[in-house]
Amino acid sequence: SLKMASDSPESLMALCTDYCLRNLEGTLCYLLDNETLRLHPDIFLPSEICDKLVNEYVELVKADSIFEPHESFFTLFSDPRSTRLARIHLREQIVQDQDLEAIRKQDLVELYLTNCEKLTAKSLQTLVSFSHTLISLSLFGCCNIFYEEENPGGCEDDCLVNPTRQVLVKDFTFEGFSRLRFLNLGRLIEGVNVETLLRPLASLAALDLSGIQLNDVGFLTQWKDTLVSLVLYNMDLSEEHIQVIAQLRKLRHLDISRDHLSSYYKFKLTRRVLNLFVENLVNLTSLDISGHTMLENCTIPSMEEKMGQTSIEPAKSSIAPFRGLKRPLQFLGLFETSLCRLTHIPAYKVSGDKNEEQVLNAIEAYTEHRPEITSRAINLLFDIARIERCSQLLRALQLVITALKCHKDDKNIQVTGSAALFYLTNSEYRMEQSVKLRRQVIQVVLNGMESYQEVTVQRNCCLTLCNFSIPEELEFQYRRVNELLLNILNQSRQDESIQRIAVHLCNALVCQVDNDHKEAVGKMGFVMTMLKLIQKKLADKTCDQVMEFSWSALWNITDETPDNCEMFLNYSGMKLFLECLKEFPEKQELHRNMLGLLGNVAEVKELRPQLMTSQFISVFSNLLESKADGIEVSYNACGVLSHIMFDGPEAWGICEPHREEVVKRMWAAIQSWDINSRRNINYRSFEPILRLLPQGISPVSQHWATWALYNLVSVYPDKYCPLLIKEGGIPLLKDMIKMASARQETKEMAR
Repeated sequence: SLKMASDSPESLMALCTDYCLRNLEGTLCYLLDNETLRLHPDIFLPSEICDKLVNEYVELVKADSIFEPHESFFTLFSDPRSTRLARIHLREQIVQDQDLEAIRKQDLVELYLTNCEKLTAKSLQTLVSFSHTLISLSLFGCCNIFYEEENPGGCEDDCLVNPTRQVLVKDFTFEGFSRLRFLNLGRLIEGVNVETLLRPLASLAALDLSGIQLNDVGFLTQWKDTLVSLVLYNMDLSEEHIQVIAQLRKLRHLDISRDHLSSYYKFKLTRRVLNLFVENLVNLTSLDISGHTMLENCTIPSMEEKMGQTSIEPAKSSIAPFRGLKRPLQFLGLFETSLCRLTHIPAYKVSGDKNEEQVLNAIEAYTEHRPEITSRAINLLFDIARIERCSQLLRALQLVITALKCHKDDKNIQVTGSAALFYLTNSEYRMEQSVKLRRQVIQVVLNGMESYQEVTVQRNCCLTLCNFSIPEELEFQYRRVNELLLNILNQSRQDESIQRIAVHLCNALVCQVDNDHKEAVGKMGFVMTMLKLIQKKLADKTCDQVMEFSWSALWNITDETPDNCEMFLNYSGMKLFLECLKEFPEKQELHRNMLGLLGNVAEVKELRPQLMTSQFISVFSNLLESKADGIEVSYNACGVLSHIMFDGPEAWGICEPHREEVVKRMWAAIQSWDINSRRNINYRSFEPILRLLPQGISPVSQHWATWALYNLVSVYPDKYCPLLIKEGGIPLLKDMIKMASARQETKEMAR
């Protein structure tokens, strides 16, 4: 079913929501006074649509760097007569006091505020407006919501230093929240009296007190007939806590897990405590004791433990206290405990660190509220993907993508998540991944590169991009990828390995793409960036992959793109060409890449006069004799000269070397090449070669062009015969055979 889920297209609802949010002005809204968004007066939307718009908006602001948040977005939902809200989930810095204030007339049933650190006590007052309808409320991680700003009375000098002091609100309670059943106060600020706060609630069904230290939880027994879910993550427990929990007989879900790295805990789990839970909490279907140290041995003797098929039957449980369960648990959290490595665990789903299934269960269970645990679980997944083989690939990928999206600013998750993605997207898993899923991976990788200048994240992200077919799979984010890579390459201090990967990616991105793409990337400063890299390498006297890739990238980006060729000349590209030639006379690959690039420059008629100097013409003439990289360097040098000769004797504005002398050397070079040479070159179009055929001004250029075509169609007929026919080469060759000025051997070849 996962396979199907990842392949199916987005629902029409999702597509429309996305489109409207990206084009609010053109769809649901108009701009008042050029700044405030207003809903069109004839629009009436039910809560099914409004909830989606708000929740999706929050996701987009968080996960899509190109998406711009709107100051007045929440005011669109201020009037319940035109827009209805019921269930909304808001996160992080996106939401402020005035946003909640804007929707206070709505009858909200469910309001999740997760890590909304900008909310203050003003929002507590706004919550009261939802009190008569609210059933579910989460204030998880809203660390400032119980603080208000107090202006000191008589303004002393202190006013200037600190005009507003933060003061804890002590008198707020959930009085009047008559329908509230589900409440999450996770990571509530110290100093708030939880007991007083909650006392007015008549019948709580679920309560989350993660990360709060309460020494007395006796007040929980007031809901012993209604409470079905209790989360006390990271609370240091005592015997008193355990006695209270044992009285909450309706509990179906109990979580007393902890992060064993976070601080010192006195409490240790014992066989007696687990027995107490099993005996008293008869409705329990889910229990989380992750991170706990077991004080005594709760396990069955090892001989018996290893016997028979793995079983989830309580009677066979390797953990002795769980033999008393009536039926297997739906979920048992054993992450970072020794118990998860046992054979018979009486639960359908176990979180732990023993195998892939347990690790994925851990990532799934803890991603939303416990990034500190999730990053360690993803680290374990990274090892599994690297060393073994992942058997639940799609689930693994989707979980890592969700974690990276959810915790964009968490360095540990970004580092481990980006590393895991590299192994989960490599070629051996390729077949199992849909286009949609691979695009999601690319999106989170680019988000990571954008938010994190951290070396490890940058390297992991660049490496992961190398697992994709470039440019095809990156086409849908073409501008953004290029901007990010150029950004990396323009940083003053650079990590060698990242530099190498980034240049390789840049080169691949401009290879075999349309000219408008190349022009766009040129305008972003691509040519300048590559020349700067070359300049640096030249100063260090090193010719490494970065140097070769940079020239190769320039060769690719100037292909049939005159603007980029002109930029190359304007930024002293020719000076660098000569210096590299002089500094690295033996580097064949380098020479080929540089001359390929100059071939592109020479194809532009307006730029050829800049190549017409004694120095350049001498260099090109000497390279005709080069044996570097087979015939490639000689061939490209001859190509450059063929275009220059094509401008006729009157364009030859130099005394030395003589035009005839260069022509003679060109003939000699072409005759020395093996006509069956296999080639290190890729033509997307023959147009620049074909234009040298119908002319009599330079027979040697005509001969070079005919030789080039003959070689390519005879060595690679499947690729190049159709291209020659499509671009109208046949009639041009026929006409040339009739020309008096053409040399006999050229005509033979053309025939």
